[in-house]
Amino acid sequence: MKYVLAAVTVLAVTLGLAGVVYGEADDSPGLQLLGALLVVGAVGYGVRLARRGG
Repeated sequence: MKYVLAAVTVLAVTLGLAGVVYGEADDSPGLQLLGALLVVGAVGYGVRLARRGG
């Protein structure tokens, strides 16, 4: 189960980074904000998951 949650976290970070990059190319500040929030939330969740030990 720990590996599934880690994979979902990596997927969320990847999607967030893609949103930031696409928002930059499209000049869309809202998409950049949502992508950045997704990255920050996923990293925070991943850190919390790692500290708790799974």
